[in-house]
Amino acid sequence: MSTTEAIGVSPGTGEQGRVRPGPSRARPPRRTWRQALRRDWQLYSLAVLPLLFFLVFRYLPMIGNVIAFRKFEPGGSVLGEEWVGLRYVKMFLNDPSFWQVFSNTVIIGLLTLLFCFPTPIVLALLINELRGRRVRRFVQSVSYLPHFLSMVVVAGLVMEMLSVDGPVNQLLRAMGNDPVAFLQEAEWFRTIYVSSEMWQTVGWGTIIYLAALTTIDDQLYEAARIDGASRWRQVWHVTLPGIRPAAVTLLILNIGTFMAVGFEKVLLLYNPLTYPTADVISTYLYRMGIVSNSFSYAAAIGLFEAVIGLALVLSANLISRRTVGTSLW
Repeated sequence: MSTTEAIGVSPGTGEQGRVRPGPSRARPPRRTWRQALRRDWQLYSLAVLPLLFFLVFRYLPMIGNVIAFRKFEPGGSVLGEEWVGLRYVKMFLNDPSFWQVFSNTVIIGLLTLLFCFPTPIVLALLINELRGRRVRRFVQSVSYLPHFLSMVVVAGLVMEMLSVDGPVNQLLRAMGNDPVAFLQEAEWFRTIYVSSEMWQTVGWGTIIYLAALTTIDDQLYEAARIDGASRWRQVWHVTLPGIRPAAVTLLILNIGTFMAVGFEKVLLLYNPLTYPTADVISTYLYRMGIVSNSFSYAAAIGLFEAVIGLALVLSANLISRRTVGTSLW
């Protein structure tokens, strides 16, 4: 037996029972962006077209926001003729019709968020409870097929269903009621819009939550069953926390588009009779900017809408990070 073994000191130690620290490992040198680009240029090349798309159709048009503070005349300078400051901002802030449009946008946005955001979660939970694989695939396919329909087709279907001689009014006649001109009565527009939006988007949003459900560990459900948790308790304490990051991310994104209520669908479904409840900021911008050629006035309203959307996204992200611990950035 060696001397070091006899006194209880292993080789490579300086004191009895204390291990001598070995040589520290040197960190690998960081790669520069040029080295990373040279190594993974195939992957980076895939981002060229998306970056060009956002550059041309998203960032460059932002330069045109300057006409919100300049007088623009068709045929003149692209950036306006003369500086007018906050003239157009004061115009829409003092315009009663703008505030009616603004209130319609907020109400329709709130109703859409209230009904269209939780519905995919509920549908995903219901589909997840189905045991038959064929039934699950059938329900999922039928639910997300409307997402692929053109907005014009969806609006056409809604008009045909709700016309005076359509299936809905025929059913009302069969029940002894008078037909209702749904598309000509302002009080029905918000219900029609939100209902058609739910039908068109619920299945597509379900795909994300079903993908999030597959990431939940089955051992958590097993532990909950051993503790005597019912199926509802398993959903509340295991399933919902498991899909919370995806739900919070989609909620923040939906809040970001809160003010941008669907322009195409509203434009296709509304008419002068339904303006009191159907006219939103996007359609008002279309009439002011394209139809009436008031480009500077429309740009000022659009910039105001964009600022509100940015404030909503930042606020939602901050609140989510402090309360739930999940955020986009």
